[in-house]
Amino acid sequence: MRKLFVFAVALLIFAQVCAALNRQPNADYRARRQALAGKTSGGVILLFAPTGAEGPNAIYGYRPDSNFFYLSGWAEPAAALLIAPAIEAKGKDPARAYTEILFLPAHNYAAEKWTGPKLGPENPEATRITGFDHVEVLESMREELVRLLPQPRAVIYTDVPGPDETSNSQTSLEWLSRANAFPLGVSFQDVRPLVAGLRTYKDAGEMDRIRKAVNASIAAHFAAMRAMKPELNEREISALMQYEWGKRGCERPAYAPIVGSGFNSTVLHYSDDAGPIHAGDVVVIDAAGEYSLYASDITRTLPATGKFSARQREIYDVVLGAQRAAVAAFQSGKSHLRRDQADSLHNVAYDYINSHGKDLHGETLGKYFIHGLGHYVGLDVHDAGDYDVPLAPGMVFTIEPGIYIPEEKLGVRIEDMYYVDASGKLIELTEELPHTADEVEHAMASR
Repeated sequence: MRKLFVFAVALLIFAQVCAALNRQPNADYRARRQALAGKTSGGVILLFAPTGAEGPNAIYGYRPDSNFFYLSGWAEPAAALLIAPAIEAKGKDPARAYTEILFLPAHNYAAEKWTGPKLGPENPEATRITGFDHVEVLESMREELVRLLPQPRAVIYTDVPGPDETSNSQTSLEWLSRANAFPLGVSFQDVRPLVAGLRTYKDAGEMDRIRKAVNASIAAHFAAMRAMKPELNEREISALMQYEWGKRGCERPAYAPIVGSGFNSTVLHYSDDAGPIHAGDVVVIDAAGEYSLYASDITRTLPATGKFSARQREIYDVVLGAQRAAVAAFQSGKSHLRRDQADSLHNVAYDYINSHGKDLHGETLGKYFIHGLGHYVGLDVHDAGDYDVPLAPGMVFTIEPGIYIPEEKLGVRIEDMYYVDASGKLIELTEELPHTADEVEHAMASR
């Protein structure tokens, strides 16, 4: 009877884990762990999840650390993972088989009355649910480290904080050091660049989740176009969009939504979303949802009345032309996103803006394009990735030129998401949305 109860609890926990997030198959996370292990030259990988303490600012609840989730698929707080690559015997150091362990905290039954039942390492279904070869209680970590670390030249890859940083692992590593869990001469290396190299390229499961985030956000942008009119408050549009992508499965915004009208359209990271929308304004809407932790990132610029003025259309067309010039210049395996790199798409967009149109003083518009052209998107909206390599199959990124002229209370940004497929073709994930000024006006008229 007890075995049946334990199995039932395991099924309940498994259902909760799957319902909370649309996880990929366990084999996908294991493949990432093995790929990362192959990059460490025998070094051990040790990472800790955030504690997830509840507090008054936890509006959307606990969100896993992106690197930890990428490697584990585990979305609960206070866990840890240990990956020890296989090594051959060398001198007095014995051979070691590939080992991976997920450490889970011991049950706190008082806390579980508030948070619901949690998977414990003692559960016989723990390895099947998590996909790890071994699942152990967190308190056994010191013993496992002593067993697995070679003597005396151990290298541990973890999220080493920079001079002005903290990390999820910092406090735990300090405790383990005081507990003599590490051999003499141990050194620590930052694992984040290695994980970023893997995260640069999305697999099929990641693309499926990114597409769901994008499609839900596209629906939200169409809703904003239909609802937009003068005398609304910016917050009304933001709330409408969050409802639209939320009912399509997104658990939260991918970033603080930006709905900026008039002068606010020229403020890049304006997020108060509290001002009135007046006739004659343009409204920059940079807002998108996150589906199963995967982000989307979309911006459209709308005329409050549904019709652009001649000047607004002029600037809009320059921004759209710059985006199209960058897309036309793309070459898989050759193009780069950042400015002043070889074959920089940013430089293409900047040159277009700087050679088309003028401000009110007859000066070129390049100085009003004040941010980067694009960035990777994945588990984070500004996703981890290697920007030194050229754009290539498996990469997902934005192309988002903009012009911001405070003197005219006129800001325009057009941001779309792109994916490089296996053949090297650039695929626009946001193709369904309006792009030209005429298309925007037509969509806004379809109310």
